[in-house]
Amino acid sequence: MKNYVVFVCLFLYVFCAAQVKEREKQEILSEAWSMYYSERASWLGTDLLNENFSRLRSKIGGYFSYTDEIDNKHKCIFFDRSDNPKTVLTFSFDDQFLPQEAISDTVPRNMTHSEIDLYTIRELAIKESYSDTLFKRYQKVDLNAVPLISKGRRRVYFLSGPTESGVVLFGNDYLVEFNKANKIVSKRELHKNLIPIVYKNETSPVFTMHTHLESTGELILATDICTLLLYGPYAGWSQHIVMSEKYVSIWDCDNEALTIITKKAWEKMVKD
Repeated sequence: MKNYVVFVCLFLYVFCAAQVKEREKQEILSEAWSMYYSERASWLGTDLLNENFSRLRSKIGGYFSYTDEIDNKHKCIFFDRSDNPKTVLTFSFDDQFLPQEAISDTVPRNMTHSEIDLYTIRELAIKESYSDTLFKRYQKVDLNAVPLISKGRRRVYFLSGPTESGVVLFGNDYLVEFNKANKIVSKRELHKNLIPIVYKNETSPVFTMHTHLESTGELILATDICTLLLYGPYAGWSQHIVMSEKYVSIWDCDNEALTIITKKAWEKMVKD
């Protein structure tokens, strides 16, 4: 009877631990896709601005992107240089992000309340990134601000983007969180360093990897997956693996799928 009780307790422990990791996995994926949609809209919006609306560049003071919960479109907003900025140009995209399917709007308008909040936290986070030594800047690396507001949370991620092709950057990423009054309540460095991985656009399967220290966390981060979604197609990678002390996170670049297994299971799989 005693052995049976021990077995049941062990089973419940393993089951509960698996459920916790599954919840963490879904939260990571949700955050990663939110960041990806924002950054992809900014990438494509900037390209379309330069290609088709260069005459408006002198009027533009900045931009940000977000997913509109009303029509589920991903929008890139370019705003003017005034103290209370209005929109100069807006692009709307669906999930496919096809340039020819983009909808443009050059009619100036006041920002919506949600757009004002996104604009505000982005500007405050950027200002903080220049005044706090927590934020590091490197040559040939842009620090891109990604504002997100959802499920009662207001935050701005910073992602490192290369200014030259042929390299993918992990790390040197940050999270700044705000309260409902748009005041900063926390800020932290997600990875403790910058991890560049050079790619050569190879056609054969390519597997890449980086490791996480205890301070970074046991699992792949949402910023890691966002980076892989953005750059994976250009790099031609098949899988990217994130190793920690207890877990191995495997991102399938071709199928955009995440698998998380224990380090012990990974070592057994590799050995077999």
